[in-house]
Amino acid sequence: MEGYKELISKLMEIRKRGYIKTHRAGNTGIGKTLEDLLGIRENNIPGPNSKLIELKSGRKNTSSMLTLLTKAPEPYGANVVLLKRFGYPSGKNDKNILHTIVNATEFNTIKGKHGFKISVTEDRVELLFGGETSDLLKFIGAKREEPEVVAHWTKETLRASFEKKYPLALLYVKADCKGRGKNEEFWFNEAWYIKGFNFDGLAQIINDSTIKVDIRIGQNPDGSTHDHGTGFRIFPKNLDLCFSVREQVI
Repeated sequence: MEGYKELISKLMEIRKRGYIKTHRAGNTGIGKTLEDLLGIRENNIPGPNSKLIELKSGRKNTSSMLTLLTKAPEPYGANVVLLKRFGYPSGKNDKNILHTIVNATEFNTIKGKHGFKISVTEDRVELLFGGETSDLLKFIGAKREEPEVVAHWTKETLRASFEKKYPLALLYVKADCKGRGKNEEFWFNEAWYIKGFNFDGLAQIINDSTIKVDIRIGQNPDGSTHDHGTGFRIFPKNLDLCFSVREQVI
């Protein structure tokens, strides 16, 4: 396996080639193409300090978000309460679901009713419910009641989830892309060496809605509550913003 400096040199040469046709159709085509061009089989490569780092790649101009990490909201049992209070029929069976995407910019709606918003405090991320407005308050034109904290994720919980998913530093390569399917082409023209959880940085990009929270709660056949992967989601081009160490190498 080649060393880190050799891989960076190869990436510079790949950048000069401009757009390169995908080696595989579909979402995984970008990673397969990059690994083939670099001549590596394993996803882990030698790092600048002789430690392994992970190779990842992302499309700059994609409309699809990737999951930064998944974690059920707290406290324990929050999913049960959220589903019971805010869930709605799935339409496929007699079970309820709660699927909604939340950001920190504005309250969303759930089936036309008041919904959620994300707020960040010093040590946690909170899920706020917009609150109902009584008939009297509506009559006098008052705003909805104060938001209610209905669930949260602590700083340490997010740190543990983040470090579990990203135990190594990353060499993150970005590409402009054009075309679709088997005719998709990539221009690998930017690369970052990134590592480390940074709650303050995470809070900042949550607050500007670069990160959105995708709540996905449902019911098992026996009626028990099931978390289908409540996730913190981000566009691939912004992945490097989530790390405390960010060094652009290409």
